[in-house]
Amino acid sequence: MEIYQGIILGIVQGLTEFLPVSSSGHLVLGQIYFNITEFLLIFDISVHMGTLAAVLVVYFPDIKLMVVSVFGFLAKVAGGKPFAHLIETDENLKLSAFILVGSVPTAVIGLGLKNFEQVLFSSATLVGCMLILTGTILWVSRRYYHNETAGVKFDTKRALLIGIVQGFAVIPGISRSGSTIAAGMFAGLDRHTAAKFSFLLSVPAIAGAQVLGVKDAMETGFVINPAIIYGTIASFVVGLVALKLLLKLVHRGKFHLFAPYCWLAGLLVLLSKIL
Repeated sequence: MEIYQGIILGIVQGLTEFLPVSSSGHLVLGQIYFNITEFLLIFDISVHMGTLAAVLVVYFPDIKLMVVSVFGFLAKVAGGKPFAHLIETDENLKLSAFILVGSVPTAVIGLGLKNFEQVLFSSATLVGCMLILTGTILWVSRRYYHNETAGVKFDTKRALLIGIVQGFAVIPGISRSGSTIAAGMFAGLDRHTAAKFSFLLSVPAIAGAQVLGVKDAMETGFVINPAIIYGTIASFVVGLVALKLLLKLVHRGKFHLFAPYCWLAGLLVLLSKIL
């Protein structure tokens, strides 16, 4: 992999990890286009860690509050206080519990689909079809911007639903951010809460996937070359900008505007396989 290729793919990862157009789908297409067959696993791990760092920076205040709440909860439970009451009265602790609940189906589905990763991550046709599906989900979500159920309560069932959707988003072409934010809105959450939970839920999912990836990479051997380093830096910087941009678009009710791009990109990929 040349340095310029690493930088380009890092920029692609940074843009598409948060904009609802599927980062994995674009990385697969980029790697196919460049005909890259070396260092793929460690490169994917590195650029994903770059975008994970962007999430940690943007949501650091929320993550800090959740960590403090969790340790405070453990200390109080150890002191004999009833844990049910503690969870109900602490919103940060409740959010931490929902992230844990949502992460379970994500892990189960993700590990199940890992057995098919050779097929999933080598098919441009699959990416094209899933991009069209993502575009459709985004377009339908526009109906839920101003039709949010008043007083709807974020609960375990909604956290599980979003976690299940995130699990299937491992399929290239399905946008993780797009599908999970849309799922939250479909379930009645306001778009601000849906976006916040989507990105906080991505932290354990991305971190867990990269831990497994590092394990596989260590078994097969890998080399950290300049292309990987520059690609990771690019994914972090561009990801930081893309995440803030998406949050602004979600808050302004412009989330669905990425649908035409997904349709067009998916259609072009399918046509390229036919022609």
